[in-house]
Amino acid sequence: MGRQTPTAYDSHTDRSFFGHPRPLATLFGVEMWERFSFYGMQGILAIYLYYSASRGGLGLDEGAATSIVGAYGGLVYLSTILGAWLADRLLGEERVLFFSAVVIVVGHLSLAVVPGLAGVGVGLVCIALGSGGVKANATSMVGTLYDAGDPRRDGGFSLFYLGINLGAFLGPLLTGLAQTELGFHYGFGLAAIGMTIGLVQYVMGRHRIPPEARVVPHPLPVSQYLRWIVVAVGIVAVIAGAALTGLLTAENLSDVVVWTVLLASVAYFAVILSSRRITAAERSRVVAFIPLFVTSTAFWALYQQQFTVVPIYADKQLDRDVLGWEMPVAWVNSINPVYIIVLAGVFAALWTRLGSRQPSTPIKFAGGAVVMGLGFLLFLPFANAAPSSVPLMAMVLILLVFTIAELLISPVGLSVSTKLAPQAFQTQMVALFFLSVSLGSALSGTLAKQYTRLFDAGQEGRYFGILGAMAIAIGLALAVISPWVLRQMRGVR
Repeated sequence: MGRQTPTAYDSHTDRSFFGHPRPLATLFGVEMWERFSFYGMQGILAIYLYYSASRGGLGLDEGAATSIVGAYGGLVYLSTILGAWLADRLLGEERVLFFSAVVIVVGHLSLAVVPGLAGVGVGLVCIALGSGGVKANATSMVGTLYDAGDPRRDGGFSLFYLGINLGAFLGPLLTGLAQTELGFHYGFGLAAIGMTIGLVQYVMGRHRIPPEARVVPHPLPVSQYLRWIVVAVGIVAVIAGAALTGLLTAENLSDVVVWTVLLASVAYFAVILSSRRITAAERSRVVAFIPLFVTSTAFWALYQQQFTVVPIYADKQLDRDVLGWEMPVAWVNSINPVYIIVLAGVFAALWTRLGSRQPSTPIKFAGGAVVMGLGFLLFLPFANAAPSSVPLMAMVLILLVFTIAELLISPVGLSVSTKLAPQAFQTQMVALFFLSVSLGSALSGTLAKQYTRLFDAGQEGRYFGILGAMAIAIGLALAVISPWVLRQMRGVR
């Protein structure tokens, strides 16, 4: 019997999950619990690293703590490329997502039960690799549930992203409460339990995933296995050697990730631009993506400080007293997901209503950078304030500005990376956008080291003022050159 072409999962008759195919519930669940564990753990990670042993932490220098958090954030998005490669060449999307979920559970269990930096090291590496695998493949698998013309498609993705933000909202609330009332390892343990629930429900519904999600699109020839095994072993050996010899430390970890991702990005652009498989028009569009990449990196370098600088700020400067009860530090990280849930639909409706009159992609990016810079400038009125004196509503307002900036860049960036991609490099252009997120995330750790230094010197305002002004300058520069960028985009807006 000849091989049949896989078809989309019964998209016309299956309406078991709020009118959508039942497998959407499985993917909704695993992504929701993955985000629950991811953001729940990240909400307490920085303070765990720098709190003293008497407070349940590891007692690291604050600069080292933010360096670790920034490097971890960079590795999460860098590993999306590995997750996509494994799906494309070895295992297929569905198997990569399953094994990635298992690796995430191992990582959270390591943080929960293994004491000291050993638990942190093993835990963060596993979670970074696993989260990259889930992030790279879950969204694509949702697309396999619908025929191209199925009117439910956008609604299905909306439900899926609701799950993401629901998990991101609940994670810091519950792990933060567990950390405050019981201790850090209970918070990490709760994240592990959440991810385990997500994995179990995924295993129970795994058989319903459409068969095309198990297809390996471009199988790696067996003759190349040994070459890639040698490359993988070589990379691990170099990292281990650098750590053992003291070249790689907690303090410089984010710096190393910054340079690694920067070199990878330059190499990616060089490979695409020098390829003979792209046309002159496609090459022009890739060139147009460069200023967008730079702007995206600058945005994420500030935005991701929600997990480096903001936890320290919330711990030391924010008045977290609510009717006589002190709100956990991690709860600050639950504010942004609420705004995303409320505003994502508003922005989508706005762009739809404006149609051809909506701002071009370069202008949206420019606006996102400017708004992000303004968000940092909003810290200035409270610079060098007395400990625990900054009003909670001030942080609520600042994070609203952060969210508006995010909605101008994050979904727009993913969209434009597919529009500008040459036919021969569709996946690689999306990977380039994730590299900008990776680079910015790692930079958030490197920059945060300067925050701790300036804070101790009583010059906190310089940090927020300089970075805010730089983001605004980058946004304005992109706005000025946007006519040139649009010409290079060759008809793409």
